[in-house]
Amino acid sequence: MKLRYFAWVRERAGIAEEEVALPDGVATVGELIGWLRTRGPEFDHAFEAAETIRAAIDFTQAEHSAKLAGAREIAFFPPVTGG
Repeated sequence: MKLRYFAWVRERAGIAEEEVALPDGVATVGELIGWLRTRGPEFDHAFEAAETIRAAIDFTQAEHSAKLAGAREIAFFPPVTGG
């Protein structure tokens, strides 16, 4: 599965994208975020305010409770504001 990171999530994680194999027990966006936080201090910092981070599964915005089954790409980005 491809993971993509945008804006300050990318800056804090230190990586723009990567391919990962999901470990057993990671079935939702929220569980993926939890697992990512265990991968090192940079990921823990990138996802420390997990409730504010938005996700998209295959280019469609998704809640943290969304299932990952069949997904090819997950993107993470901070909230977007506009004017």
